[in-house]
Amino acid sequence: MKPLILPVEGKSPVIPDSCWLAPNATVVGDVEMGEDCTVWFNAVIRGDVNAIRMGNRVNIQDGAVIHCTYQKTQTILGNNVSIAHNAIVHGCQIEDEVLIGMGAIVMDGAYIEKNAIIGAGAIVTQNTRVPSGTIWAGNPAKELKKLSPEAAEVFMRTSNNYVKYAGWFGKE
Repeated sequence: MKPLILPVEGKSPVIPDSCWLAPNATVVGDVEMGEDCTVWFNAVIRGDVNAIRMGNRVNIQDGAVIHCTYQKTQTILGNNVSIAHNAIVHGCQIEDEVLIGMGAIVMDGAYIEKNAIIGAGAIVTQNTRVPSGTIWAGNPAKELKKLSPEAAEVFMRTSNNYVKYAGWFGKE
């Protein structure tokens, strides 16, 4: 079994050899990944209606969905971004070193600045700007607290761990 990788409207995903995709991951259309990205089981990255751009060492965990809005919003993910299990990231921009928690939803036009955490189950509504160095949670998501320097280490640790985990599965 191999990942489902499909062109849409003449645009094919660009996936470097250093990336790892689970056998049942789906990546379609106008998607460009950086180096050492991982896309996990049942994750979907759908660049069918607009562009999706991913930096280096991005991990899209099990069941997550990355999408955008036709002729309106792209989805841009910086470096060392972790999109946790069953999260939905839609038509937004996420800077470097951000963690989107399990089951969180980030809507069109949202902008998540560097070194921020979106808590599990949070819903970041349209056009919300999340400042750097903050933790947001709830529905709708609101600032919960400032991020401690110790907590900021989670970004690099998570990115590094997911590259390591992908190594357990090898490359084809």
